[in-house]
Amino acid sequence: MRRAALIVLDACGVGALPDADAYEGDAGANTLGHLAERVGGLELPTMQRLGLGSILPLRGVSPAPEPVLHGRLAPLGPGKESTTGHWELMGVVPQSPLPTYPNGFPPDVIDALARATGHRFCCNRPYSGTDVLDDFGPHHLETGELIVYTSADSVLQIAAHVDVLDEPGLYGACEAAREVMNGEHRVGRVIARPFEGVAGAFERREGRRDYAAPPPGRSYLEELQNAGVPVHGVGKIRDLFAGVGIDVKHEAGTNAKGIEVTSGLLAELENGLIFVNLVDTDQVYGHRHDVEGFHAALRQIDGAVAGWLGLLGPDDLLVLTADHGVDPDAPHTDHTREYAPLLAAFEGHGGRRHDGPLADVGASVMRWLTGRDAPELPGEPFL
Repeated sequence: MRRAALIVLDACGVGALPDADAYEGDAGANTLGHLAERVGGLELPTMQRLGLGSILPLRGVSPAPEPVLHGRLAPLGPGKESTTGHWELMGVVPQSPLPTYPNGFPPDVIDALARATGHRFCCNRPYSGTDVLDDFGPHHLETGELIVYTSADSVLQIAAHVDVLDEPGLYGACEAAREVMNGEHRVGRVIARPFEGVAGAFERREGRRDYAAPPPGRSYLEELQNAGVPVHGVGKIRDLFAGVGIDVKHEAGTNAKGIEVTSGLLAELENGLIFVNLVDTDQVYGHRHDVEGFHAALRQIDGAVAGWLGLLGPDDLLVLTADHGVDPDAPHTDHTREYAPLLAAFEGHGGRRHDGPLADVGASVMRWLTGRDAPELPGEPFL
């Protein structure tokens, strides 16, 4: 009857990986480090007490005298995607990079999308998700052409104003696009981006949906299911795994909703894994390099962690980590190739430091919840 809560603080990287210079603009990246400098010091008393400042020097966050298990985690495979970062946490390591489109999607792909969806498209280039609405939203309203764009990540995003195409219609178009984006064009995610408002004041709605490619291998989630352990995905977790290994999806399009759902699950569930993505640090503030908003989101999370610690018993494991970075000092607004922080609170942690691959999280959750390992999967338990 054990429980584990795995909380992914989206894009909260803690320093450039050794190969970060192979990713344009990522050399020297340090999301939390540079954020702390930009805001004059982070105010995160709960995570400070757990040992966030023991992982790396952070302005405003002192090393903890009695930290929980703490350290830095690294991917074993390439990329800096939300998709691959979450996959690696659960022991799925991609062997090659997912396709990206720095010059937009080829004409034959756009033609195939038009045939499959019944819609025409505009933009078709890498773009900031907020700037693209300002620059192409009026054209979209005038012509009905859907806005298709990408980024440095392996994504195809389709934006539509709800007065042109309602959310169910946009979801249908994205499901058709997901079928097209296969084979050599098997992007990590097709993302639906509904928006509303008038020119000059367009706003994204909370109805975002991610249509991910299925993980290219077996994960710890499936091992947990086979062992009879229920897996609850909060936020975009189910979408990132294309539903594979997730028993129950809990909708949470914002951090406030994700925190509320997680608190409810910790108060009510008797056993199982609660796998949470808190997205605002990435999609709302990170990609906009909004350092004050990013800091405010972290303070909200910090307060929630304090509440969650009060709901834990001796048979519970709480893990805080991330999937990649989005450094506010980077010369671009895309993800950055970084280490992820690790804070793990459980009975007997001993305050140790643990550095290793992201997959160590999945291995540890597996051992905590089932008492056994999955030696065919990567990762070593830190328990």
